[in-house]
Amino acid sequence: MSDASDIQVVNAARHLLAAPTDSAWVDAVRADVDSFLIDHAACERKASAMAVSMICHYPDRPALHGPMSDLALEEMAHYRDVLRLIRARQVTLTRDRKDPYVNQLRAAMRTERDGFFQDRLLVAALIEARGAERFALLAGALDEPSMRRFYRRFAQSEARHFRLFLDLADEFFEPHDNSARLAALRDIEAAIVRVLPARAALH
Repeated sequence: MSDASDIQVVNAARHLLAAPTDSAWVDAVRADVDSFLIDHAACERKASAMAVSMICHYPDRPALHGPMSDLALEEMAHYRDVLRLIRARQVTLTRDRKDPYVNQLRAAMRTERDGFFQDRLLVAALIEARGAERFALLAGALDEPSMRRFYRRFAQSEARHFRLFLDLADEFFEPHDNSARLAALRDIEAAIVRVLPARAALH
């Protein structure tokens, strides 16, 4: 059952997103929670690696380094937490599967230096917003109270993260330019979400 915090996170995320997650996604996850946990762990590990890569790729942007180092540590702590849950449920990890959602978003990013950097920040905000929305939906739909608490915490964390990336974008680029580019990217993200099949994965 959703509580006020779940609804608040969903509404905040959907203010940024152009299309809501279909209820079929929640049904797919509830039908195969173990597979979802494996994918969730992979997403947290990749998010930590992405934050580190931002530091490495932009040594000339020191305002990025502190927030990204903090984010990398937090995401790796999340990875550890999901692994602990996987072990507690006696689930066996499998090889990573390709993430068509993230890959299609990356394909929409510009290639020139400043455009690529701006798109990295804005796409990251959209990915985190989608994660916040979906974790909050899941927190309200799972039967086990401990799992509801687990995913409520993740939803709130993802909500902080999408705001972080939006704030960073406004620090490095003009807010008006960010708004225009974000409008284009959010439409692309919505189109991707609408056509991808629902599965027991975050995206």
